[in-house]
Amino acid sequence: MRFLFENYCLDAERRELTCGTELVAIGPKVFDLLLFLVRNRDQVVSRDDLLAAVWDGRIVSESTLTSHVNAVRKAIGDTGKEQRLIRTVSRKGMRFVGEVREDAPPARAAAAPSAIAIEAPAPILSLPDSPSIAVLPFRNLSGDAGQDYFADGVVEDIITALSRIRWLFVIARNSSFTYKGRTVDEKQVGRELGVRYVVEGSVRHAAGRVRITGQLVDAATGIHLWAERFEGTLDDIFELQDQIAISIVGAIAPSSSVPRSSAPGENRPAISAPTITICAPCRICTVAREKRSTTRCRCFTRPSHSIPSSPRPMPWRPGAIAGARSTDG
Repeated sequence: MRFLFENYCLDAERRELTCGTELVAIGPKVFDLLLFLVRNRDQVVSRDDLLAAVWDGRIVSESTLTSHVNAVRKAIGDTGKEQRLIRTVSRKGMRFVGEVREDAPPARAAAAPSAIAIEAPAPILSLPDSPSIAVLPFRNLSGDAGQDYFADGVVEDIITALSRIRWLFVIARNSSFTYKGRTVDEKQVGRELGVRYVVEGSVRHAAGRVRITGQLVDAATGIHLWAERFEGTLDDIFELQDQIAISIVGAIAPSSSVPRSSAPGENRPAISAPTITICAPCRICTVAREKRSTTRCRCFTRPSHSIPSSPRPMPWRPGAIAGARSTDG
């Protein structure tokens, strides 16, 4: 409740006394004394009433009571001689005689619902049927901000290579790059983008050599499934990127079922774990390898040399990818 008199406002809830727009400095006991006089303005308040209400019944000296009354009068621009607002009644006590209007304080919780709506969490996306992955922007550890474009280019090429795998659901580059420069939790990324796996890493470029580190994280549990470091010269950068993509798929494939086209209820032959294959036209694809059968690329009819998928990372060496490419005849 607020009590308005002359140019003053006494706010009981906020325990403030203001004159116009200025806050009047006032002690706690002085405030309690003024508030008690204003609330009981329709009657004369005795000394005992003041001691019971303001000092909880404790006995205080007459000088203490007088000094507090004078402090109240000074705070509201009154004096003992004028007694414009607080009048002393001889041998009875005192009374607040100013004209007072009571006013309810303005509602301060009206904006709460809108604030809650703004802070509402983003909806959680459901996971697709096929294995899903998002490649976050790699950190540039070269010490040169101008090399950010190089790190971004490495990530873009890895996303492109992974996107060519038919059974893998890959988040687009623009969606992944919204997390650039931010420290985020992999579980949060998985919820916001609706993916099961998250790839993160770093790129260091110095003296014509490149070092790329990558980590594959299960977004559902936050567990690292795979981590590896790849090194080479700038001439080997494309092979490095392909090797990273192959290693990522090799870590995902053993725990994922590759979708195959079959009619419902059709008897399916037993098929071994998917094999990661590199072919000349599409660079990376996957084929299912049946027991004792010749592995051929689904994209083209030419034979291709396959690299079995494995949860363990495959160390890179110069020419490793070149040796895995398919050859004519």
